[in-house]
Order: sequence, then structure tokens, then C-alpha cells
Amino acid sequence: MELTTAEIAGWVGAFMYPLMRVGAAVVVAPVFGNNMIPVRVRVFVGLGLTVAVMPAVGPIPAADPLSAQGLMIAGQEILVGLTIGFVFALALNTVVIAGESVALAMGLGFATMVDPQTGMSVPVISQVLLVVATLLFLGFGGHLVMIQLLADSFTAIPVGGAGLERDAFWDVISWGSQLFAGAVLIALPVVTVLLVINLALGVMTRAAPQMNVFSVGLPVTLLVGMLLIPVMLLPALPNRMASIWQHAYDTLGVILGVSG
Repeated sequence: MELTTAEIAGWVGAFMYPLMRVGAAVVVAPVFGNNMIPVRVRVFVGLGLTVAVMPAVGPIPAADPLSAQGLMIAGQEILVGLTIGFVFALALNTVVIAGESVALAMGLGFATMVDPQTGMSVPVISQVLLVVATLLFLGFGGHLVMIQLLADSFTAIPVGGAGLERDAFWDVISWGSQLFAGAVLIALPVVTVLLVINLALGVMTRAAPQMNVFSVGLPVTLLVGMLLIPVMLLPALPNRMASIWQHAYDTLGVILGVSG
């Protein structure tokens, strides 16, 4: 049995190009791209997902993976995968900004811890909300939706095809505004109540200058904030996050040309 270099390159490319798209999405996507997951596990997840979506992959151009054309196709596949994973990651990190707003209003802005997913210091409130949002993401089947979107993307944007248009990147940037809009909607009830309390403390301080506002205001805002988070914020979080993830899915559907 004799194998030519072109045949071997074709077989390698038939699996490598889809792996590039799936692997890029896995690197930045929620849950899959968590830094707490060992690299070996993420590699095996990427390989397993690639095998799972292979039936949806159409014909692949017979290009040498080490040639200029092969490198261009690989870069194009990485961009598509990064776009899919990045939008879902933005949607999940909405709760981080919401938690920062609540923590600053409560006076807990100084209480930070390292986020194991990004390696950055975030307020403790943000970390709690991020854990809850991640569980909601898994509970709603968001990881399954992302895998289905990856499989559908091979039909809408075939390997070696035209790829993403320039307007697609502007759509991703524009969708970033939803990150802040969604955070405002999540944190608004708690922040509004805490703002009213701070205004009341300011009036009290003006009426009684001898009162130490720091010794009175900080315990009050902490106590009220701790009560409002389970009463007002957490019950509304599932609906808010479901709406944000649905918007992210619809946006990716428009960018990739995938019908909803």
C-alpha cells in the first residue's frame, strides 16, 4: 500500500481544520475554557467535540496544512471558533460587572478574590454570581446549544469558504454593549435601594454632623445588601441570564448565517 504526500496531507487537513474551529471555541468558551480544567482534559474535550461534529462538516479543500493556503484556512477557522466562544464568554461575564456594581454600592469593593477562570481579581459578590451563572448555564443546556451552533456553523460557513465578513466583527463589538446593559438590569434593583439608603445617611449626617457616617453607614449598607441579594437579585437572575444568552445566540446566528 502506497500513500502519497497529498493523500496524507488531505487526511490530516480533514480533521485538523475542524479541530481548529472547535478548539478555538473551547479555549475561550464558558465552562470549557476554565483555567481550573487541566490542559489535557481540554485537549481531549476538543478532540471529542471535533469527532462529534464531523458528520456536519462538508467537503474540505485538499490543501497542504503547511502551505500558505492551508495556513489561511486554519486562521479563518480559528477566527470563527473564537467568535463563537467569545460571545458566549461575554454573556456569562455580565454577572461580573453586575457584581462589581453591587459590591461598590455595598462597600465591599475592597473584598476581592482571584477569579479562577480569568486569573483576575474580582469582588467576592462577582465571584458568587459567576458561580451561580455558570450553574445556570449548565442547567439551561447552554453548553449543548454552543455545540449545536458549532455544528451548524460548518454548514453556514464551510471550511475553506468565504469565512466571516468584516461586518461580523463590528457586530461582535456592538454586541459588547449588551454586556453593560445586561449588568445594569441585573444590579439595578439592589443598587437603587442602596443608593436611597446612602442618600438617607447623607441627610442624617447633614442634620447631625456629630454622627460618624462611616461607623453607621457601612454596617447598614452591608446588612441591607446581604439581605437584598437573595431576595431581589438571585430570584431574577435566571430570567435575566436566559434573555442575555438568547440574545447572544441570536446574534451569533446572524453573524454566522445560521437559522434559529
